[in-house]
Amino acid sequence: MTDFLMLAFVFLVAGVIAVPIASRLGLGSVLGYLIAGILISPVLALLGVDVIAIQHFAEFGVVMMLFLVGLELEPKLLWAMRARLIGLGGGQVVLTTLVVMAAAMAFGQSWSIALAIGLVMALSSTAIVLQTLNEKGLMKSDGGQSSFSVLLTQDIAVIPMLAFIPLLAISTLGDVPADMVAHGETAHVEAPADPHGDPHAADDHGDDHGSGMSLVDGLGPWATAGVTIAAVAAVVLGGSFLTSPIFRFVAGANLRELFTATALMMVIGIALLMSLVGLSPALGTFLAGVVLANSEYRHELESDIDPFKGLLLGLFFMTVGAGIDFGLLQANLLAIVGMTLGLIAVKAGVLLILAVVFKINGADRWLFALGLAQAGEFGFVLLSFTVASNVIPGPIADLLLLVVALSMLLTPLLFIFYDRVIVPRFAAGETREEDTIEESKGIIVAGHGRMGVVVGRMLAGAGYGATVIDYSSKQIDFLAQFGFRAYYGDATRPDLLHSAGIADAKILVVAIDNKEQATALVHYVHANHPHVHIVARAIDRGHVYDLWHAGCRDVIRETFDSATRMGRSVYEALGIEREKSNLMVKAFADMDKRSLRDMAEHYDPDLPATQNEAYMTNVREMIQVWEAELVEENKRILADGGAKTGSEDPA
Repeated sequence: MTDFLMLAFVFLVAGVIAVPIASRLGLGSVLGYLIAGILISPVLALLGVDVIAIQHFAEFGVVMMLFLVGLELEPKLLWAMRARLIGLGGGQVVLTTLVVMAAAMAFGQSWSIALAIGLVMALSSTAIVLQTLNEKGLMKSDGGQSSFSVLLTQDIAVIPMLAFIPLLAISTLGDVPADMVAHGETAHVEAPADPHGDPHAADDHGDDHGSGMSLVDGLGPWATAGVTIAAVAAVVLGGSFLTSPIFRFVAGANLRELFTATALMMVIGIALLMSLVGLSPALGTFLAGVVLANSEYRHELESDIDPFKGLLLGLFFMTVGAGIDFGLLQANLLAIVGMTLGLIAVKAGVLLILAVVFKINGADRWLFALGLAQAGEFGFVLLSFTVASNVIPGPIADLLLLVVALSMLLTPLLFIFYDRVIVPRFAAGETREEDTIEESKGIIVAGHGRMGVVVGRMLAGAGYGATVIDYSSKQIDFLAQFGFRAYYGDATRPDLLHSAGIADAKILVVAIDNKEQATALVHYVHANHPHVHIVARAIDRGHVYDLWHAGCRDVIRETFDSATRMGRSVYEALGIEREKSNLMVKAFADMDKRSLRDMAEHYDPDLPATQNEAYMTNVREMIQVWEAELVEENKRILADGGAKTGSEDPA
C-alpha cells in the first residue's frame, strides 16, 4: 500500500507543479506532462517502477477520449466525412509509409524491415493532437477537422497493420542471424500487451501468444469473422436499444456516483469485448460513442467520463517522458535526432501536399501539416509487435522507440511555432497581443460589432460602465478613433473572462458573430457562473434554440425587431393607423415569443430539425393554432383598437 501511495504521490506532485508552469509559459499542458515525466524518471528508476506497465494502464485514456469524440459525431456526419477519411487519411498513411520505406531502404534496410518501419511511422499521436486542438479551440477549424479525419483513419488502419506485419516475418528472418532468432535476442524492446486490441503482443517477447483471453483463438477465418461481426453488432444494437433503459434504471437510485460507475462500466465493457475478438478497444468505443451521439444521456456521459480521460491522458504523457532511455539517446544522439527531424519533415511534407490537393488553405494548412508530423502512441504497440513477430531487429526497434518518443515530445513545440509564427502571418493584421484587463465594472460586453457598440453606447448614456471585449483588432482600432474603449482578446477564454471580472459580474452581453463560439460562451458561463444574467444575440431561429439549451433565457434575435418594424411600415402603407399597427406588431411578437419558448422544449441541438419528429409535429400543430389565433386577434384590433396582453418572454 505504501509503494502505491508513494508512486501516486510522485506522479501527482509532478503534474501539479509542471503543468501550471508550462501553461503559464505558453507551452501547453501536454508538454508540461512530458517534462514532468522526464524530471521524475530518476525517481521512478530509484523506486524500481515499471513505467511500461503504468503506460499500458494510462493508455486507456485514449480509449475514453475516442469514446467522447464519437459522442460529438452523428453517423450521417461520419458518412459525410468519407471522402476525407479515404482521401486525406488513406493518402497520408500510404504516402508516408512509402516515403519512409524508401528512406529506410536507402540506409541499407531490407524492403520488409523498411516497410514495417514505414507502417509504424505513418501513424500520428491521437492523444496529443486531439488534446492540443481541444485546448486551443481549434477542433472546429478546417485544419482541426482534417486532422481528426486523418487520426480516425490511422486508428482504423492499425487493425489491418496488425494482420499484415506477421506476413513480413518470413522475408525478415533471412536478414537476421538464425541464432539470434532462435534465442529471442532480437527482442530488445518491451513488447507490451496491446491496450488497443492487439491479441498477439501478450508478453515481453511475444512468445506466448495464447496467454491472454480471446473469443477467436482456435477458430477458422470464417468463424473469426462471424464472431467479430457479432461483437460489432452487439455494440451498435446495445448502444441503440439498451443504453437508455439501463441509465433510466440507474437514475432511479438518485446517486450521481452510480451513474458515473455505469458510464465507466459501459466503456470498459465495450473495450473488453473488442479486445476479446481481437479488435481495437479505442475503435470500438469510438463506434459506441457515434451510436450514442443522439442519446438524451450524451451530455451526462461526457461530464462523467471526461475527468477520468483527462487524468489518464496526463499520466500517459508523463510515462512517455519517463520512458525515454537517455543512455541510449546519448550514445546515438546525432542519429536519433536526425531520424526524428527527418520523420517530422517527411510527414509534414506529405501532409502539405495533401492539404493542397484537398484545398485546405491559409493557416489551417500548416495546422494540419505540423500537428500530425509526429509518430504516435500506437507506434509503441506496433514496434513491440514487430519485434515479437521477428520483423524488426531489437536494436533497430530500440532506436525507433526513441524516435517515436522524441517526435511526440517535440509536437507541443510545433504547435507553439504554429501559434507564434504561422498564425500571425495569416491573421491579416491580427498580430497584436491580447490586452491585459485590470478592471471589473459588473457588466461585460463580448463583441464590439454592430450590436455590441449600440449596447455599449446605451449603457454609457445611462451612466453604467462596461468592460467591452472584441477579437477584431481592426474594429477596436477603428472605433477607438471615435473614443470607444474596448479590450482586444477572445471572450470565450475562461482566463480572459476571469480577468474581466466574470466571478463578480452581474450581466454578460454576448454579441459576438460566431454562432458556435457564442453558444459555447453561454454554456460555460451558465455552468460555472450561474449568478450572471446572460443577454445573448442570436443569429437566427435555430441559434435561439441552441442558446436556450445552453442556459440563456434572455435571447435577442439580431434581425427580429427590424423585421417587425418593417412589417409595421407595411401595415401603415396599407392604410392601417399607427396605433393599430403597433398593436398588431405587438400581438405577432408576443405570439412568436410564446412559440419559441414552447418549441425550444422539443428542440434537440444534436439532431437536425427535420429529423426530430417531436419537434416537427409540434411546429406543424402550433402553426395552425397560432395563425388562427393571430387572425382573430388582428380582426379584434382593427375593429375596436384593443389588444390582449401578451407574453413578455425573451427572444
